[in-house]
Amino acid sequence: MADLHYTRVLIKLSGEALAGENKFGIDPETVNKISAEIGEVLDLGLQVALVIGGGNIFRGISSSAKGMDRSSADYMGMLATVMNAVAVQDALEKQGHATRVLSAITMQEVCEPYIRRRAERHLEKGRVVICAAGTGNPYFTTDTAAALRGMELKCEAIIKATKVDGVYDKDPMKFSDAVRFKKVGYQEALHKKLGVMDYTAITLAMENQVPIIVCSMFGGSIKRLVMGEDEGTIVGD
Repeated sequence: MADLHYTRVLIKLSGEALAGENKFGIDPETVNKISAEIGEVLDLGLQVALVIGGGNIFRGISSSAKGMDRSSADYMGMLATVMNAVAVQDALEKQGHATRVLSAITMQEVCEPYIRRRAERHLEKGRVVICAAGTGNPYFTTDTAAALRGMELKCEAIIKATKVDGVYDKDPMKFSDAVRFKKVGYQEALHKKLGVMDYTAITLAMENQVPIIVCSMFGGSIKRLVMGEDEGTIVGD
C-alpha cells in the first residue's frame, strides 16, 4: 500500500457528472474517465465507497415543484441513482476493479441490499462499494445519503468530486478573480451557504467530525488529495 493520508473514503459524485457535455443521460466516455480517476486511488490500496446522484436522469425536487407528489418524485430519483450505479460498476469492472452495488431499496435481480456489515466486509476485501437509492427514504438528498453512509462505514473523509477544484468565494466559471478557499469551517459553510452539500449533510459531518473535501473529479486531484497533498477545499474544524 502506498503512503496514504486516508485509508477509507466515501466519494460523492453528482449524477450530472455522468452526462458529460450532454444535459441528460449517461455518457459512456465520461463514465470511463471518472472510473479511471477512481481506479488510480484503488491501485494505491485505498478503500472506496461511492454515492452517485441521479440528476442526469431524474430530479425529484424539481419535478415535485412542478406538481408531482414529492414522495413519488423522490422514489423515481432513487431509481435513477441505481441506473447510474450500475453504469459506474460496469466501467470499473471493465477496468479490472471488483465492485458491488448495494441499494437502500431492495431489487435483488440488479444489486445487493444495503447492509452495513456486508458493505464494510466488501471494503475490507478491496471492493468498491457503490451505495445506491439514497437513504431509501423520500425527502432526503443524495448529499445526505453520502454523509450518512460515510458515518456508517467509518470513512475518514467525504470527498465531493466536482467540475471545479474546490470551493470559491464566487463562481470561478464566471469570475476570473474568484478565490479558492483552502479550508472553511462547518459553521462558515452553513452560514455563507457555500453550496458544498445540503444543510443536513454538513450537520451530520460536523457532529461526527468527518471532513468534507471538495476537489476536481479529473486531472488526478483525488489521487493527490488522498496522498496528503494540498488539493481542493477542506470543510471541517
